[in-house]
Amino acid sequence: MTAAPDLPAWAALLVAFLVVAGAAITLIGSAGLWRLDSFYARVHAPTLGATLGTGGILVGSMVCFSVLESRFVLHEILIAVFITVTTPITLMLLSRAALYRDRVEENPEVPASAFPETEPPSDPR
Repeated sequence: MTAAPDLPAWAALLVAFLVVAGAAITLIGSAGLWRLDSFYARVHAPTLGATLGTGGILVGSMVCFSVLESRFVLHEILIAVFITVTTPITLMLLSRAALYRDRVEENPEVPASAFPETEPPSDPR
């Protein structure tokens, strides 16, 4: 049994727009994974798509279930917080691991460290 016929037309249109927009943003981010050249560019596009696209889908879900249940539904806010927090952290961890690997392998395409190790200052005496 589905509750979709009980959803008013204005809410159904709003939910449909939010879900389709969120899915489109996620798809664009996934296409960036396929289209971009380097690992560092590839890892950036899906994280933006995942965060923004999931946000649109979750807002659509909040509207749908809030209208159907006649009360504000908060479950999706918790999901959005976890995705918003974990996606950038995952991006940083993957990027730092790849950067470390590329520097150890002395890949010429990787920039040098921002803090190059230097010799300690000489004794002024």
